[in-house]
Amino acid sequence: MEPKLYRPPLEVRGMTSLDKEAFTQTITVPALRVSTGVLNKVVKSLKKSTIQRPGVPRVIQDKEESSDFRLVLLDPHRVSSLSSFSEAEAEALRSFSVAEELHYYELKLTYDNLKSEEVLEAVLPQGQDVTSAFSRVGHIAHMNLRDHQLPYKNLIGQVIMDKNPGVTCVVNKTNIIDSTYRNFKMEVLAGEENMVAKVKENGVTYEFDFSRVYWNPRLSTEHQRVVQLIKRGDTVFDVFAGVGPFAIPAARLGANVLANDLNPESYRWLQHNCKLNKAESKVRSFNLDGRAFIQGPLKQELPALLKGKASVHVVMNLPALALEFLDAFRGLLHQETPTDENLPTVHCYGFSKNDDPDTDVVKRASCSLGFPLENRCSVHFVRNVAPNKDMMCVRFILPKDVLYCSDDEHTEPSEEPAPKRQKCEETTQST
Repeated sequence: MEPKLYRPPLEVRGMTSLDKEAFTQTITVPALRVSTGVLNKVVKSLKKSTIQRPGVPRVIQDKEESSDFRLVLLDPHRVSSLSSFSEAEAEALRSFSVAEELHYYELKLTYDNLKSEEVLEAVLPQGQDVTSAFSRVGHIAHMNLRDHQLPYKNLIGQVIMDKNPGVTCVVNKTNIIDSTYRNFKMEVLAGEENMVAKVKENGVTYEFDFSRVYWNPRLSTEHQRVVQLIKRGDTVFDVFAGVGPFAIPAARLGANVLANDLNPESYRWLQHNCKLNKAESKVRSFNLDGRAFIQGPLKQELPALLKGKASVHVVMNLPALALEFLDAFRGLLHQETPTDENLPTVHCYGFSKNDDPDTDVVKRASCSLGFPLENRCSVHFVRNVAPNKDMMCVRFILPKDVLYCSDDEHTEPSEEPAPKRQKCEETTQST
């Protein structure tokens, strides 16, 4: 492990209310006296040996306050003597006629010169996990503190806010995500209590109340991946649309979008973001349960779309539950001669704790559809959300044997045989 330039005073250990002055420390660092005429060239040549510390200048006024010379501060762990310089550095110093003499400078380090990790390592009990990781949502830093960190939560919040420009509010999640509305309770650790965030993702601006809707900045790549599969003139049914990270980019590409979310707050911000991005003419929004949306607006629109040439996409991004909603497609349409043409492409998300998550989500999707998807779908790994828990996306063409039924064969999902229903429940519980 590389030696540390800053060694915190012992008295800061266990601090729960931030006292910035307690972190002040004076250290001795080596320096070179350099003529101002070659100063920039010397600093460039010594970039691996100069001091690297937030808020600490590498060049300071000469002790003698000469206008012709400056002191270049060096990292004491890299330079202890003139022989510490590499051959290239030594040659550069000779070529710029820098005196072969190390000077020493008393450098005062304060809280402002420390990184967040250094402050927290100094404060939290030794041997315990120290994290300064957070998700950035506009001006909000969202943390997921562990139990042993909770006594220090307000100090941690203040440090995160101090060390990250633009962060004016730090929150901690206090419960798991509510699957109904996909939001969670949170506690403000530091800063203002303004939860209305403004973020930009893949060129699109979103505004929303972070405390009342679902937003995950780690899904931007996934949003972009799916949207890139959509072409102008296509139709997108976004069953669990949230505030619009799939719906609005798709609309801006020229797709016709029907976007739905059960959460009234998400629905409100979805409409707001459509207007904000001038996409309201391309997006029809709904505030329905996902199954009601599939068996209502989607069912009404689909027959005409299947006769057209443009592709139809169904996005189902509610990974805690979306696979269970696939049964809503069973026997959705009635037609004497089902068509193979232009069947919808479904993008359905799910979590898996299985050792083989690909196989697991395909089995669960097949179970919900009542139709085997093996070798008829593709599975994309989205992200690891927790130890042994992955977020996956199953993509498949909705089988005509699932979508269509004749009047005398129509069977509601709730009427499926007990053994099949039991098997589905067992598969779901294993995740």
